Amino acid sequence: MFQDDGDEREDGAEKPPEAVRASIAAAVPEARPGIPEVLPILPLRENVLFPDMLLNHVIQDARDIRLVDDVLLQDRFVAFVPAVKPQPDESDPAALLDKGCAAVILKMIKFPDGGVRLLVQGLKRIRVETILQRQPYFSGRTSEIADVVEPGVALDAMHRSLRDQFNRLLGLLPHVPNEVKLSAVNIVDPGHFADLVAANLNLSLEERCSILEAASVSLRLERISLLLEREMQIVELGAKIHDDVKQKINQGQREFFLREQLRAIRRELGELGDDRPEAAEIEKAMGEAGLPEEAMKEAKRELSRLERMQPGSAEYTVSRTYLDWMTALPWKIATEDRLDMAKAGKILDADHYDLVKVKERIIEYLAVRKIHPSGRSPILCFVGPPGVGKTSLGRSIAKAMARKFERISLGGVRDEAEIRGHRRTYVGALPGRIIQGIRRAGSRNPVFMLDEVDKLVSDLHGDPSSALLEVLDPEQNSSFRDHYLDVPFDLSRVVFITTANTLEPIPPALLDRMEVLRLAGYSSEEKIRIARRFLLPRILAEHGLAARKAAIDNSALTAVINSYTKEAGLRNLEREISSIVRKLAVKVAGGKRGPFKVSARDVKSFLGPPSFFASVPGRTEAPGVALGLAWTPAGGDLLYIEATAMPGKKGLLLTGRLGDVIKESAQAALSWLRTREKRFRLPENYFENHDIHVHFPEGATPKDGPSAGITLVAALISLFTGTPLRPHLAMTGEITLRGKVLPIGGVKEKVLAARRVGVRDVILPAGNVNDLSELQPEVRRDIVFHPIGKIEEMLPVAFPGLTDRLSFTGVKSVKPVRFSGRTKKSAGAAGRRGKRALSRKTG
Repeated sequence: MFQDDGDEREDGAEKPPEAVRASIAAAVPEARPGIPEVLPILPLRENVLFPDMLLNHVIQDARDIRLVDDVLLQDRFVAFVPAVKPQPDESDPAALLDKGCAAVILKMIKFPDGGVRLLVQGLKRIRVETILQRQPYFSGRTSEIADVVEPGVALDAMHRSLRDQFNRLLGLLPHVPNEVKLSAVNIVDPGHFADLVAANLNLSLEERCSILEAASVSLRLERISLLLEREMQIVELGAKIHDDVKQKINQGQREFFLREQLRAIRRELGELGDDRPEAAEIEKAMGEAGLPEEAMKEAKRELSRLERMQPGSAEYTVSRTYLDWMTALPWKIATEDRLDMAKAGKILDADHYDLVKVKERIIEYLAVRKIHPSGRSPILCFVGPPGVGKTSLGRSIAKAMARKFERISLGGVRDEAEIRGHRRTYVGALPGRIIQGIRRAGSRNPVFMLDEVDKLVSDLHGDPSSALLEVLDPEQNSSFRDHYLDVPFDLSRVVFITTANTLEPIPPALLDRMEVLRLAGYSSEEKIRIARRFLLPRILAEHGLAARKAAIDNSALTAVINSYTKEAGLRNLEREISSIVRKLAVKVAGGKRGPFKVSARDVKSFLGPPSFFASVPGRTEAPGVALGLAWTPAGGDLLYIEATAMPGKKGLLLTGRLGDVIKESAQAALSWLRTREKRFRLPENYFENHDIHVHFPEGATPKDGPSAGITLVAALISLFTGTPLRPHLAMTGEITLRGKVLPIGGVKEKVLAARRVGVRDVILPAGNVNDLSELQPEVRRDIVFHPIGKIEEMLPVAFPGLTDRLSFTGVKSVKPVRFSGRTKKSAGAAGRRGKRALSRKTG
């Protein structure tokens, strides 16, 4: 930067005018023969005096003031020598440079505080040869340093280049004193001009000293040229920065004035009150919400638009609603996870019976979070029939993890905008249900349940399951972008849980993003324990009855389960228990004191005639009838198959609202039998002269799937041989044309359905034997399982004695699997799967 005397003029000193410069000759008499050889030395601690330059210098040190007083009484000559140390020792001449400038004091002004201001003019460069005096101030013998001039083209070129640089610098600085400009024009000597430039540049003490020490004019010009070029770059950059800042300030001021004028016009028109406090409130809410950088930028842009709108306009309401959503979302609010696995396990056990696998998975997640806090959140999918506790389990998981819980139902959702939100171009646009749920939860890491994910609808309006791909993908949901917000929101900390009754309707791409956990139905014993432990206390409390006044014993619960409900879950059981309790409440309200105890013989008087029977009716006693097991979204179910033959032309008629897969299984069963008609001793040309009709009762219920194949074979064999099947026998399994029996799914649900109606023997594929370990001990104990790998292996089990009567050869009898074990009393602690010894007995 340019060095002028502006700072000195602030304390009252006035820069000497042209008249003072003209009188310098009078101050230095011509009669004086020259500069004395011995001069008092005045240290310069922050500046350097150059020959022929004027310097305003303020002194406060007593030694310096003493020196000035003595000099003014003599010839006014003094040596100004730069101090090379920041705070030199007053008595140490080593702190001074060995070169300086002889000067004459032109003017002195004393201040009330004892300080002195000097106006001095530099005369000649000098070298301090010897220090002659240390006290009361320095004095020494000096010698003059003459300029070393090397005339020539190089010197002229350097002089001209330096003059051009200095003139350019003067052009960039508008506040340069006129004296400097005049001096720059009139000084011809290159050495003198170099001193002028050095004296008026903002240089460091070391840089000034390097110019002072240079006796060679060429070296002096070279050094000052480099320093001047650096100063030029600094000044140009500073000017550019100043212009940019000034332009921004001017633009801001212009916008401010225009906005104030617009506000005044609106105020005059009565469209605006005296103030707009809502803008300040929104801006404050934006700061408190902790919006990320991109969201804050978008919110500020929308707030700027809002301030320019009329409150009565439609756009104002849209912008205000958008800002309300932006500030209401929990951008930085998160709950702290409860990582105490033992306590979380107790909470899960207290709320839900069994469900060991699900509890284990939650405990595993907490363990991973404890070790690796920034790990991904799981995306779970609970699959099971209605009423098994999928939704309530999600609430218990949130309670165990000390997180907020939010649930939305996706049943019937057909529009993608329900998930991603509507764009703000639409009237009444709102964020999608995901963002709405996050706002209701008030936390960025809740347990978020997406209920009934298998009931999404895809049609011309869109495919919401595709929108869920981003929500349920850990690689993408960290920057989920709702169409309404149009800024990313981090969903990676959310624990998403989806529920479904069946996986078939779920698109494969969506299913691939979820970890499937199956929740099968409950056995009768489990339902009794759940009713005793959870349902009864809650239902009694809801109806205002104390447990001591109303009691339902286990026999009554068993009667309700077996005769009035037919389900894998607990909803109908809860309704029937509630019906009994309501009738007890009527008695209490009528003045009867009780206590009331409900047993099995009282159930009929409360609920009426039984709706279901707990044993297999005699429908399989006739030839051509077989009992199969089916899986449905509501749990396992029985599947009766009836077959009959009549004169005809080898046709196969299938009835009962069947799907394509089950029709193909029926055709495969008939084809397998036709290739073996001689082994079953059927009349010649039997299939040529008969039509086969296979019917599945309960014709209003859709039926499909491959697992009815073995049951179809059994029904046809029973029809053709006139042999009824073994009583209390059910079966399931897929068949091939070569007679193989393939594994199927839903074993647990099917076995529970069989047990509910009193089935004692179950034929199933040998590949499903390992699935039996998922069954409760009491279920395994009550049923004998017959694993088969070929269709022929079914014959000795389903038709005792038939193989001997038909002289079948090569048919091996399968070894039935029987289980024995102690009935478990509780689900056990969450996070520790029960290990139960299974003893197999072969018969």
